[in-house]
Amino acid sequence: MLLNKRISIWSFLKYIKYDILFIVFYAIIMGILDQFGFLSKISIPIAVTGFFGTAVALLLGFRTNQAYERWWEARIIWGAIVNDSRTLVRQSITFYDKKDDQYEFRIKEIVLRQIVWCYALGESLRKVDFSPKVAGYLKIQDINDQNVPNAILLKHSEALSESLNDKVVNKYQQVQIDSTIARLCDSMGKCERIKNTVFPKAHSLLIHLIIYVFATMLPFGLSDNYLSVEIGLTIAIPIIFIAIEKTSILMQDPFENNPMDTSMTDLAQTIEINLKQMIGDEDIPEKKKPETYYVL
Repeated sequence: MLLNKRISIWSFLKYIKYDILFIVFYAIIMGILDQFGFLSKISIPIAVTGFFGTAVALLLGFRTNQAYERWWEARIIWGAIVNDSRTLVRQSITFYDKKDDQYEFRIKEIVLRQIVWCYALGESLRKVDFSPKVAGYLKIQDINDQNVPNAILLKHSEALSESLNDKVVNKYQQVQIDSTIARLCDSMGKCERIKNTVFPKAHSLLIHLIIYVFATMLPFGLSDNYLSVEIGLTIAIPIIFIAIEKTSILMQDPFENNPMDTSMTDLAQTIEINLKQMIGDEDIPEKKKPETYYVL
């Protein structure tokens, strides 16, 4: 997602703070015992430690790749929503009979409904309370469905059917507009599939277990000449692995309202501006800058 959105080191480290504390505590205790305690005679060949390190790297590579695919698919879907939203309004402007007394009202109604749908879809996926813009529209339209975005799309179809009955559009134009609404519904379903498909927990537990096994073996495979170096490596290498794993966990859920999710609110705002410009609406909101996470 090419947005000016950066995550600070500190905001990321808070996600793995307990792992860091545990590894630091473990590394110091094991380093001291390995140097001066009863564990000083234990030695594990570095090849064995390297084998576990390689296994962790391969599993993390697979996990990160799968997480990125989910994240990128979510961005592609919302790119399609942007395009189909513009197409829906463009078709409505050009297809609807301009001689109709309610032409402007019908077009503005379509634009408002589509804008609300975009915001409602993003907020539903994030499972947050609806914004005043969406809540106000739902109250006026008396929409109480469990799946609000789907109910709004139904309103699109009902309005299109009414326009066909009023002979504002012909049958061929109705089919084309309906196909655009169908693509929006398809995009909504794809988002719900990503949201509701949970990444296997067993895979995460396996990676976490192997990382800790690797961290347990690491002090006994390193040279005992320098205590500070041994402790430093025992801290740094497992933390790097855990940081990569946490990054993949954050990326695998692109609709969870975290710093790495798909910027649905920003995209919905872009759609709102574009659609209102298409109909010459003067009430165009200012483009807000996406939330920025500064790197410290």
